[in-house]
Amino acid sequence: MRRTLMYSLFLVGLLTPCVTFASDHKDSKAIPTVTNETYKKNCGTCHFAYQPGLLPVRSWVKIVNSPGGHPGGNLSIDMKEKSEIKNYLTQNSAEKSPSKRSRKILNSIGDDTPVRISEISYIKQKHRKINQEVFMRKAIGSRANCIACHKSAANGVYDDNDVVIPN
Repeated sequence: MRRTLMYSLFLVGLLTPCVTFASDHKDSKAIPTVTNETYKKNCGTCHFAYQPGLLPVRSWVKIVNSPGGHPGGNLSIDMKEKSEIKNYLTQNSAEKSPSKRSRKILNSIGDDTPVRISEISYIKQKHRKINQEVFMRKAIGSRANCIACHKSAANGVYDDNDVVIPN
């Protein structure tokens, strides 16, 4: 009995650092993925369902609540879904994200309230060497189409080595 207990404690001691390391995403570059089905359904049918960690609370509030705040025009969703989406976006915004990239976005915008991710200075700086004509390619369409080049964007990964620019 004592031998079993000692062996169990030994295994727990060995495995605890692995479990802690695997679950510690505090300094991850990856932005937490989209988990709200209402948001995916309502927003992801027209465009890429951007991770909430790409914008601050004030931007999400403006996009969802303000007339003309949404870059693609007014949102045509019922109030219950609109409220759920706003709550999801604000509760998972850049300020609340564990991602390093979210912190870099926040640092770059200061007091601004961007409604287009492509207009954030940090994002512009990351794309500065890409010619404007590249974004106009049929396979890309615009700077807003992250998933055209960032193959793991849906997983919150926007690393340079994960980019494939289509012809």
